[in-house]
Amino acid sequence: MKTTKSQNEQDQNKQESDRREGERPREPLWRNTQSLPNRHRPASGVLLYPNQPTIVLLNVCTHQRNPWLAQRVVHEALKQVWGEARAWLVGRYVLMPDHLHLFCAPGGQPVPLDRWVSYWKRLFSLQADNPAWRWQVRHWDTRLRSSESYEQKWQYVLQNPVRKGLVARVDDWPYQGEVNQLRW
Repeated sequence: MKTTKSQNEQDQNKQESDRREGERPREPLWRNTQSLPNRHRPASGVLLYPNQPTIVLLNVCTHQRNPWLAQRVVHEALKQVWGEARAWLVGRYVLMPDHLHLFCAPGGQPVPLDRWVSYWKRLFSLQADNPAWRWQVRHWDTRLRSSESYEQKWQYVLQNPVRKGLVARVDDWPYQGEVNQLRW
């Protein structure tokens, strides 16, 4: 009776045959996926490296994606709050009806990004005093790797109102701006 090799054995033999003479065997990315922790959320936090610029793209949504962000009073209040919450500096940003995108960089105080986001959300909510204007608890952040990445991401974010059909041209969207100039 002929036995068949398991899929793992077949993969290992294929890797060995693909390897050139004298090369070390390639290590699998995960040796044993059973030992990985079962995470329900992605890891949070931004690593800061000395002597390297840090610019983060941050996405924050309203609670249940309720569309209350894109209005003048909210826009002005957020600019004021971001001006007061200086542990991280807000650069360019775009407010959409139910979420916002902003670029930020560490300010003068060593405060974790998650704490800073919670802080300015709380400040905004206290100043706005509108129970309907609530935030989702979590946010999404991405540390940018290069100045080219910053420019590419900004161009993508800037086009959001056009892609959503809210305006015909980027310059027509009033809920965007720059609080601080972030330099790569």
